[in-house]
Parts: sequence; structure tokens; C-alpha cells
Amino acid sequence: MYNIALVEDEKDLNHLIKTYLEKEGYKVISYTNGEDAYNNVTNNFHLWILDIMLGDDISGYDIIKRIRETNELVPVIFTSARDKELDKIIGLELGGDDYLTKPYSPKELVLRVNNIIKRVYNKDLKKLVYDKYVIDIDKRVVFFKDKELNLTTLEFDLLLMFIKNKNKSFSRDDILNIIWGDDYFGTDRVVDDLVRRLRKKMPDLNINTIYGFGYRLT
Repeated sequence: MYNIALVEDEKDLNHLIKTYLEKEGYKVISYTNGEDAYNNVTNNFHLWILDIMLGDDISGYDIIKRIRETNELVPVIFTSARDKELDKIIGLELGGDDYLTKPYSPKELVLRVNNIIKRVYNKDLKKLVYDKYVIDIDKRVVFFKDKELNLTTLEFDLLLMFIKNKNKSFSRDDILNIIWGDDYFGTDRVVDDLVRRLRKKMPDLNINTIYGFGYRLT
């Protein structure tokens, strides 16, 4: 399932677009003000829909600048009530992938979302993005700013477990069973050591320690 961030301060339109997208099978997190969206740009979304003119001091342009600081790959669709060529040019120059002028048909927006998702992700179904890391599941390699990182088999398995289960807490026993298998009878200290090595190689991974229990990636 693809996760979409919808930033639209017109609440009725926000709800309408969210409904249309969810009927298409997308998971939609909607924001009705720029500040909330701005503070959540590090979440793992597959696509952003940004209204340029929002009701507070933060515009869609501010949000995409923030997005591009942490993720250069995620596609962005701009929407605006102003049919100005300059708005469109600025939006595209800042890294936008598409531009829709209000009023627009929800069906047209959904069609454009579908096209972008297919174009961007169909060839990369085996790739995951976390912050500035790109994880190629098929090739079992990780890139940071186009530089390949040298991960061991166990380190990659642990990374994949966390990435696919973001915000889920795992006990040390859970990790032992998932990474080493049910037939492993060693100490759970190997879990702490593996997490330590992964943190060292990928310092931007936000792996939280849950004292007395285990770990969680956020």
C-alpha cells in the first residue's frame, strides 16, 4: 500500500480528495495546515499533494524545500487556486512533479497520482527509502547519497525488519527469532551487538532503545 500525504487547508476539499484516494487503495494522511505538514516531512510517504497557498505562515513551497532536504526522490504534486505560470515554474524548479490548478476534478487528481505512482515505483518495487537511505531489497544493498554501504547479511536482515515495520516495537527475543531463527539458542546479547553495528554504519537510522524490552525504528 502506498502512503500519500495530502496538504489542503480547505477542509471539505481535503475530505473529498482523501475519500477518492482511499477508494483507490491508498493510505492517506491529511493535513489542514502547513505547520503540521512541515513537522512531519520525515515520515515515509510515497507521494505528497501540496496546496501552495495555505492558511498559515507556511506555504507549500516551504514544505517542499523541507522535504527535499531529507528526501530527493519522493514525488510531489502541487495544487493552487492561482492560475499563474510563475507559480507553476517555481513549483517545478523546487522539485515538484506535477501541477494542478483549482478547481480541478478529484478524478483527474487521482489519475495523475496513479500515473506518477506507476512511473516512479513500478520499476522500483524492490526499493525502499528511509531519509537519505535507499534500500534495494532485490540486490540487498543500501545507498546513502549514491554511496553504497557495506552491510553484512545479518545487518541487512535487521535493517529490512525495521524498515518494513516502522514504529513497531520488537523485543530482543522477537529479533532473535526473526533474524537468527527459532533454532538459535545463544544469548540475546548478540541482538544488542548487531543493533550497535547497524547504528554505526547507518547513523541517521532512528533506532530507539526500549529499555528492558528491545528496539523500535521511528
